Amino acid sequence: MITCSATWFYSGKSPKAPGTMGSFAALPFGWLLWAYGGNTALIVASIVVFVFGVFIADRYSHMIGVHDAGEIVIDEVVGQWMCLMVIPLGNGWIDLAWLFGAFVAFRVFDVLKPWPIRWVDRRVGGGFGIMCDDVLAGIFAMIILAGIHHFISGGFV
Repeated sequence: MITCSATWFYSGKSPKAPGTMGSFAALPFGWLLWAYGGNTALIVASIVVFVFGVFIADRYSHMIGVHDAGEIVIDEVVGQWMCLMVIPLGNGWIDLAWLFGAFVAFRVFDVLKPWPIRWVDRRVGGGFGIMCDDVLAGIFAMIILAGIHHFISGGFV
């Protein structure tokens, strides 16, 4: 159960770009959470997975002897779901464009790790540290996505 959870149903075991695969694997679950419960479901699920993820990431790291191994992607799940909270879903095919945008925005911040994400990634240990840098990447991506949505909807005229 720890391996399945830490690697988000083994998506993190991908030999190429495990973080990207974990983020991609998080999208259908996030969309379903939103479709059946809206942002409330996304918020609750993100909190639950974060708390659970702190424990799981820490245990898995100790189990394999590597802190924040690439295959641990439960942190990407929370960060990716956070991005879905600020995009307009429920518009059919337009959802795919927003889901793709949320995916790209999160991956950019998760990979580039601008300050303070990089600081947290390097200085905060344990499962909490593993989870926190992706939460920050999710927050940065949320801000960008909310700005794009606001601009597209005519907010910056």
